This record gives sequence, structure tokens and C-alpha cells, in this order.
Amino acid sequence: MNSTTSHAEPAVRRHALSAEEKADFDRNGYFGPFTVYSEEEMRAQWKRERLQLMDRSHAVYGEEAASSGNTNIANYDRHLDSAFLADHVGRPEIVDRVAGALGPDLLCWRTEFFPKYAGDEGTDWHQADTFANASGKPQIVWPDQLKKFGGTLTVWTAFTEASVETGCLQFVPGTHQVMRYDETKRMNYDADRINAADKGGVRRGFFGYDYRELQIDPDWHPDESRAISMALKPGQAVMFWSTLQHASHPHAGTTPEMRLGFASRYVPTCVRIYPDTDVVEEYGGSVSLDGYGAVLVSGEDAFGHNRIARETTRGHRFPRL
Repeated sequence: MNSTTSHAEPAVRRHALSAEEKADFDRNGYFGPFTVYSEEEMRAQWKRERLQLMDRSHAVYGEEAASSGNTNIANYDRHLDSAFLADHVGRPEIVDRVAGALGPDLLCWRTEFFPKYAGDEGTDWHQADTFANASGKPQIVWPDQLKKFGGTLTVWTAFTEASVETGCLQFVPGTHQVMRYDETKRMNYDADRINAADKGGVRRGFFGYDYRELQIDPDWHPDESRAISMALKPGQAVMFWSTLQHASHPHAGTTPEMRLGFASRYVPTCVRIYPDTDVVEEYGGSVSLDGYGAVLVSGEDAFGHNRIARETTRGHRFPRL
């Protein structure tokens, strides 16, 4: 391709999936680990950034989220105010691989930090298609002609060590094609559930919810005999469909170090984000979407369905491939 190639067809995707990698991803529902940063770079970068992120004065959800119950909403969308995270969601090591699965026109619609401290429970087995599981409202909606698809592509990057002992992710390969959970049901929030449930001999929960309440068949159980553990070094990442059955181990407490993952979630530009709502309500809290915008990380947006953020709340431009 020559230099006149449009944004929709990048001239070079140096980190694109090979044909074999794409076939493995289609079959298993995940790809990784792969390297986004060297371990030394990640450790040094996080040491600098973690103190800056304590300043929520420019965060889109600000103190409203931080004080909104025992909720993970406070960990949402910090790429909208942090230059480091803004650049992270658009890194070629990530976007090139996502484009291989979703096509060149891509939005990052949400990011989340997932901390796990010494002694914390594991995360319930779950799948997410429309992400209506906690709020009762679909947060992403694919076009009718693409209904065989759904969910989002999540790239989960380890900012600290993610081992079995510190609570790394688990996947059941190949389970992304069939939903075992009904997101039109509602889960009941109970803060007392946190670190309280014992499920199959493993302490698991879901931020104050019990994800089993959404099971289509209440007698069904994930086949944990097929589960794989995705251990990651700082700076490594894994890409997976949100419809893949996934969970995490508890943090065994053998080390005081927090396990910290940063998940960036991607959809094609044809997907509608937060349709017919201006508030996110889940995990015991709620925040207004007044300051929210999706980020165009690759290609073009020919649909115009969604509000687009061009720069962070501090004026840092988002990269686009």
C-alpha cells in the first residue's frame, strides 16, 4: 500500500495477527499473552503514574464515582483524563491486534482498572454481551444484521504481576459462541457478599453481586476442568471476547503486592454505546455520562452513533491509527 492509504486502511499493522493466530483466536476466544511494554518499562511507568491518578480533579466521573458506594465505577474511564492511559488505549501493539478481529474502524468505549488486594476473593465465572448485567440497560448494542456477534473485545494489560497466587484471569476456551447467562435478568446488589461467598471450594464474587443469578439454566456449572490460567508479567496483555467464560483466582495473600489489571474495551464504530441512557447505574453506584465520549482509535466513524472524545479532559490528543 502507498502513503495515500486512508485511516480506514492503515498502510502497515506491524502487530497484526498472523493467519494462524487469528484462527486460534476465533477458535478459543482469546489471544495472548503478548507484550505491550517491557516489564521494566511497565514497572517504571506505573510507579510514576499511580500517584498522578490519585488526582481525580479532571476525571470524567470525579468524586461522584469515588463516593458512590462500594463500586468499581470509580475505576472506569481514566483514559479520559490520563495522558498515559489515553496513549495506552491507542497503542499499535493493542489496536493492530484488535483490528484483526473487528476491522479497521474501532472505538474504545470503556476502560477499567481491576485491582485485587491480598486476601481478595476471586471473580465469578461470567460472560458479557450487552453489559446490561448490573444496570438492566444494554450498554452496547450491535446492529441487527450483526446479531451473531456481540460483546466487546477486551484487552487486559497487567500493570503488576498477575499470577495464580495474585489472582490472574481464567478462561474456558471456546465458550464465546454460546451465552450461558441472561443479561435481561437483574442481579441483586449486596455489599456484604464481598469476600463472603464460597463457590465450588473457591472464594468468588462479583463486586457485591452473585453472577449465578443470571444463569439461563440454574443447574448449569462452568466446566472448570477445561479452564486455563492466564498468568501475565507486568506489561503483558491478553485479548479476549467478553462473551468468553472468564473468571479470576483469589489473591492468596502470599505476597502483599496488589494485582492490578487495566482493561480496555473495543467495538466497531457501527455499535451503539449507552443508547437511550445518560447515567450508568451498577455495582451499588451511579454516574452521569455528561462528560463521557468514546475514543476513535483506528479508522473512520461513518455512522455517527456515538459521542466522540478527541482529547482528554486535560487537553491531550488521543492517538489514532
